Amino acid sequence: MTDITIYGIPGSPFLRSVEIALKEKGADYRLHAMGVGEHKQPEHLARHPFGRIPAFEHDGFVIYETQAIIRYLDQVFPAPSLTPADPKERARMNQLIGAIEWYFFPKAAAPIGFNRVIGPVLLGITPDEAAITDAMPMAGTCIAEFERLLGDQPFVAGQNFSIADIMLGAQLDLFNASPEGASLLDGTRLAAWLDRVRQRPSMLATEPPAVFRKAA
Repeated sequence: MTDITIYGIPGSPFLRSVEIALKEKGADYRLHAMGVGEHKQPEHLARHPFGRIPAFEHDGFVIYETQAIIRYLDQVFPAPSLTPADPKERARMNQLIGAIEWYFFPKAAAPIGFNRVIGPVLLGITPDEAAITDAMPMAGTCIAEFERLLGDQPFVAGQNFSIADIMLGAQLDLFNASPEGASLLDGTRLAAWLDRVRQRPSMLATEPPAVFRKAA
């Protein structure tokens, strides 16, 4: 019997991505739900020296960084595979993951999601409207590019559900809880894709706290 624990703050799309992968694999795990600020405390810094989430432990093996965790899970629990066999589809998956981590999250989803959803709910802060406005051009660029790459395919990297779908689905589901995100996604093929992905059992079983959906 495997011994898997993940550490993170409920509502985080990165924590949710790992949970989705575990659900897709049918792997049992324990969630160590952390409170706000706990990820900066010494106990968590021993697991993740950069003070981010999630952190992951499997039979004494500790690792951090979302995509590294999911890639590890995809090898340890090989079925169903979350990595395309086709080299071009695999490259597209990796490209999308890079775009999510380098452009969409830090420059669009984080400033908009934090100021419109996370901050008001968890910290009681007033949204920084200037930060939201500044993030909108990059958000628009990302949504347009993700939609272009999706095209008429069933999934963002091709014919099969992959790590890219997991990470983008978790990000867009929370982003869509903001009025800015909902407006950018409205009427796009990406919105239709998100509606389909949301119906997967792994997504339904890992929905973020309802309070986030009401924040906007």
